[in-house]
Amino acid sequence: MRRGAGELIMEIYIFRHGTAEERHLGRPDAERTLTEDGKAKLSKVLTRARKVGVAPSLILTSPHTRAVQTAELAAEVLGYQGELVRTPALLPGASPPAIWAELCSRADEGAVLLSGHEPLLSAIAAYLLDAPTLKIDLKKGALMRIDIEELSGDPRGELKWLLTPKAA
Repeated sequence: MRRGAGELIMEIYIFRHGTAEERHLGRPDAERTLTEDGKAKLSKVLTRARKVGVAPSLILTSPHTRAVQTAELAAEVLGYQGELVRTPALLPGASPPAIWAELCSRADEGAVLLSGHEPLLSAIAAYLLDAPTLKIDLKKGALMRIDIEELSGDPRGELKWLLTPKAA
């Protein structure tokens, strides 16, 4: 985290949960867990991310089980020592401005990882990039970095990279 005019304020990592078990009658969608294959693909992405220095100072996650499990794996592989913060701002059906407000309220964090669901995460990325009509094919287990220089007003982020499990 660098501070000053035109300098990086926050790295935002957008991380889509891995492949989860199929939906089952009588079991809430929110309780679906990651598959072993999903965990393996996440581990590949996270190992590559660790090699390039990804080190979140905060992890925010959807309260849904598969997103929490994704966040837990990220914490383990990336060496994150803090608590995972479950936030309704990352629930399916939430809005990009809600997560922007959450990020702005945490301006002291240098690198925040968001673990959640589609299509919300793509909408958040487009919102942070000030490109609301941008279409992003964010695969399960994909990790994206967006840098923010100012945490006030409308976001004006810069896409740094996108890593998919296949590319990892």
